[in-house]
Amino acid sequence: MTRVLIPLAPGFEDLEAVTIVNLLRRAGIEAVTAGLQPGLVTGARGMRMEPDVLLDAVLDRDFDMIALPGGMPGAENLKNDARIQGLLKKMAGAGKYTAAICAAPIALAQAGLLDGKRATSYPGFIEKMAIPGAHFSTDSVVVDGKVVTSRGPGTAMDFALQLVQLLAGEATRNKVEAGLVRG
Repeated sequence: MTRVLIPLAPGFEDLEAVTIVNLLRRAGIEAVTAGLQPGLVTGARGMRMEPDVLLDAVLDRDFDMIALPGGMPGAENLKNDARIQGLLKKMAGAGKYTAAICAAPIALAQAGLLDGKRATSYPGFIEKMAIPGAHFSTDSVVVDGKVVTSRGPGTAMDFALQLVQLLAGEATRNKVEAGLVRG
């Protein structure tokens, strides 16, 4: 079964985390939420989530993708966590997908994964970073090789559906999207 790691850092963007987990699970993808520390994790808007596992418990597990919800200070917490940085580099080195939305692409940038890539983020986040050869976009979702980025809470559904498509194919994406009655 395809498996995705979704780290939950204190201050994560509630809407993004829930949307990513929900749509991946609708697609039959194992979406594993992992807390950076024990206990409930409080999001940027006050929602409290109980992660499936502690991050330390899954550091050696095999995942097909890591997907980072944004939010502040959640994205900053992901950027500054040595375990997350190590996972990002390990996954990229193994040719696995690394994905981030909203402010969380700063964690990808910190790991050097946006160097020479086309990417997007919440306005004003990655554009102000010195990222060698990066090309900034205002598209809702940007896929450049195995790196996927997105703008913010309003693009969370498009982002999650793109992740579904990359991992499970267009037919699964269309099936999940049809069930959402988006339009």
